[in-house]
Amino acid sequence: MAFQLSPGVQVTETDLTSVVPAVGTSIGGTAGTFTWGPIDEIVDVSNETEFVNRFGKPPALSSDYGTFFAASSFLSYTGALKVIRASDTAAKNAYVSNDYAVSGSRTAVLIKNESAYDLTYASGNSDAQGMWAGKYAGVLANGIVVGMSDGANASKALTGTWTTTLGSTAFTGTTGAATTELYVGATIYDATDALIGTVASITDANNVVLAANAAVAITAAVATRKWEYLSQFDYTPGTTAWATNASVTADEVHIVVVDSTGGITGVAGTIIEKFQGVSKASDAKNSFGESNYYRTVINDRSSWIWWMDHPSSETVSGTAPWASTTTVANGTTNKSFTTTLLPHELRAVLTGGVGTNPSAGDIATAMQLFANDELIDVNLIFCGGLEVANCKSVIDNVADIRKDCLVFVSPDRDSVVGQTTGQAANILADITGAALTRSSYAVMDSGWKYMYDRYYDRYVWVPCNGDTAGLCARTDADADPWFSPAGYNRGRIKNAVKLAYSPNKTDRDTLYKAGVNPIVGFPGSGIVLFGDKTLLEKPSAFDRINVRRLFIVLEKAISTASKFQLFEFNDEFSRAQFKNLVEPFLRDVQGRRGIYNFRVVCDSTNNTQQVIDSNSFVADIFIQPARSVNFITLNFVATRTGIQFEEVGA
Repeated sequence: MAFQLSPGVQVTETDLTSVVPAVGTSIGGTAGTFTWGPIDEIVDVSNETEFVNRFGKPPALSSDYGTFFAASSFLSYTGALKVIRASDTAAKNAYVSNDYAVSGSRTAVLIKNESAYDLTYASGNSDAQGMWAGKYAGVLANGIVVGMSDGANASKALTGTWTTTLGSTAFTGTTGAATTELYVGATIYDATDALIGTVASITDANNVVLAANAAVAITAAVATRKWEYLSQFDYTPGTTAWATNASVTADEVHIVVVDSTGGITGVAGTIIEKFQGVSKASDAKNSFGESNYYRTVINDRSSWIWWMDHPSSETVSGTAPWASTTTVANGTTNKSFTTTLLPHELRAVLTGGVGTNPSAGDIATAMQLFANDELIDVNLIFCGGLEVANCKSVIDNVADIRKDCLVFVSPDRDSVVGQTTGQAANILADITGAALTRSSYAVMDSGWKYMYDRYYDRYVWVPCNGDTAGLCARTDADADPWFSPAGYNRGRIKNAVKLAYSPNKTDRDTLYKAGVNPIVGFPGSGIVLFGDKTLLEKPSAFDRINVRRLFIVLEKAISTASKFQLFEFNDEFSRAQFKNLVEPFLRDVQGRRGIYNFRVVCDSTNNTQQVIDSNSFVADIFIQPARSVNFITLNFVATRTGIQFEEVGA
């Protein structure tokens, strides 16, 4: 206790309640080719719906969709998966090419993820890509329409008078306002606010063609043009409460994001996002005290677009549509639109998006984002559609470095799919040809399964490494990590119509000897993982999945608890405290059938004076791991009638 310099009472508290913490063992990880989503960024998903929302539907090509369905298969067993979208350098985000009368060309760029956006584009980009860009690289954003209107333009009386007859699509004016006040898509109303029609095309300065008009006929009447998306909002934009308090007017705008082609929703013209009542002012707040600045709202809440720039470099009839900065009474600098800007000038169409087409090497490289065990908790990494040769780098550069996770591998597609003979030899050739690392942190199966693709109404061949990893995760939930994930009790493969290759007994013997776990279709019993080996080549307890995962759990949990011994004294108290921490944990594992016996040595025999003087602390933990049954022998003995069983040694 601390020294006191004068009389008094000092209260101290000692915490002796430390325990070995539970650690995650069921978190999956993979990387691959996807149609949407951030690139080179680890994203957590918990189910297939969330997975599709973040990364899009599966790619159409069989060479690309393997990882998608391997991930989908994994999520059918558990709800914790970390996904990385890999990319090549040719990928591009969609951009705006035709919203304003620009001088000079615009180019598409690759914005990999939010960090890349914040680093390069968050403060504007001189309108090099237009006002908006697709949130992620890919063709999915091509055809997105972004509409934007303020109060001055959401509803505006047309100059002069216009005429049309009942059922006619001809709309004729007298003042040449068609090209200056109308645009394709604008809705036109008469003086009683009855819909006349929607502008289909503009013939010349005085003549417009409407979409079908069967309801209204007007003669020399005043007409009103309204923003095409105004009816989708609760009110016409005006002035926000923040602007009123700051003595600013007409700062409010509505923004709409539209799937104009149907490529996203399947129905052309579907509104996929709406942002009502956001502000042009950079420090505007909403009623919850959050930023209501249109740029911030779009970047924080939109799933489809980034803000790229104000349209300050564009002109409409010589008038800058984005006014210069204005200083309001509270000293805040704000941006505002000119009231003369037509809403069609803020109707942007995205184009130029290019999808990712990463090589197998790109995907393997993306997997290396999992390598940092201090920042990323992942336990079951599966290679998806990667060929065995590229899985080697994942084993070498991730699993064998972390030493707290497994990498799951399947044979090359061509080794089993479409083959009628020689599949076992092909799988062994995959291993030797790739010089695959024979590590206890790697697991290989023999399977590709045939499963239904509900997105394209087809059947597809999918590698089973996602299933094998999923079986490990499901074993964690149903039993414990140190139980084998194989066999009839815990090893049944989901969503499989059939296997490309179901090894017979002879092939199973060949494969299992090489460390490959057969996946077999047994009549009446379903499709089953029928082995629990790791790829470790030498005879060892660690050539079994359950033993390797047992030690991963023990090492991870005990090392986490041991961190609190750092910078304490290496004395009898600390050593006893460590043993009292670890032994109850091991007894619990023993009681749950994970180990047969154990012993913890942490005393003066292994913490010698030399160890203490080197500022070290040593604990030796001896474990007898439980073993799974791989071979069953049943001895049947027939005897003559009348023989006493004891006579034949029974």
